[in-house]
Parts: sequence; structure tokens; C-alpha cells
Amino acid sequence: MAARTVQESIDINHMDGPAVIVSSAGMATGGRVLHHLRRLLPDPRNSVVIVGFAAAGTRARDLVDGARTLKMFGEYEPVRAEVADVPHFSAHADAQQIIDWLREAPTPHTTYLVKGEPDAAATLRDRIDQELGWTAVVPRSGEAVLVR
Repeated sequence: MAARTVQESIDINHMDGPAVIVSSAGMATGGRVLHHLRRLLPDPRNSVVIVGFAAAGTRARDLVDGARTLKMFGEYEPVRAEVADVPHFSAHADAQQIIDWLREAPTPHTTYLVKGEPDAAATLRDRIDQELGWTAVVPRSGEAVLVR
């Protein structure tokens, strides 16, 4: 069953028996998946599989890191379900793919890295500098940059 509407997604919560729910809301920061997590996380008979990268500060990362409770809809829900982390599946490019892609681009005045974990962004900045000879910057949070 594909849940294309909100009502179809709500109906999943009323199904009896085993089910697999696949959500594109991988970080679990909002959307319909929260309703499913609220219902499933307290029951140790359930499993939640986090597939791909889970960014710091997201519910998905909290689950991967072993959170015993998760705040949703203003309330804390116990996490008794098994949580499995499968980090190696991702639709995002890795550092080498980004370098290869940039190599084909016109040389910019400055390359700004505005996504990713701070240490990973700094490492990629250094690779861009060393391998491409470009000026690359990881702006500070909230920093404004004038682009011409």
C-alpha cells in the first residue's frame, strides 16, 4: 500500500499485523513519519531502521546515538523499539564525487561549503584547496556573504 495522502498515512497506524513503513523523511525532523514513530517507538517488538546519513541535531541522529526518549509533538516518547543504523546508503555525493564534479566546473572566485558536519566540511575545504587550487571557505553559522 502506498500512502499518497495524509489520510492514507494515518490509516497505516490502524493496520493490524506486521508492516514495513518506508519514509523519505530520513532525518525525522517533521512530517507524517513522526506519527508513525510516536506509535512504534515505545514497543520493543518494533524496529526502526535509519538508512543513510543522520545529521547531528535531528531525531534520526538521536535515535542512532541511543536516545532513550524522543521529543515529538511537545511530549517525550520512550524509545523501546530496536534502532538499527545503516549509514552506508545515501543519495548524497561523497567527497571524491564532489571533487570530480567541481573539476569539470569553471573556476569560481570562491567556493562556499554550507552543508555537512563541521569537520567533514573543513576536510573537503582543504581538499578543494589542495587538489583544485581554489579558494574554499566554510562560513560560520549566521555569516552573511556578498556574492557578485
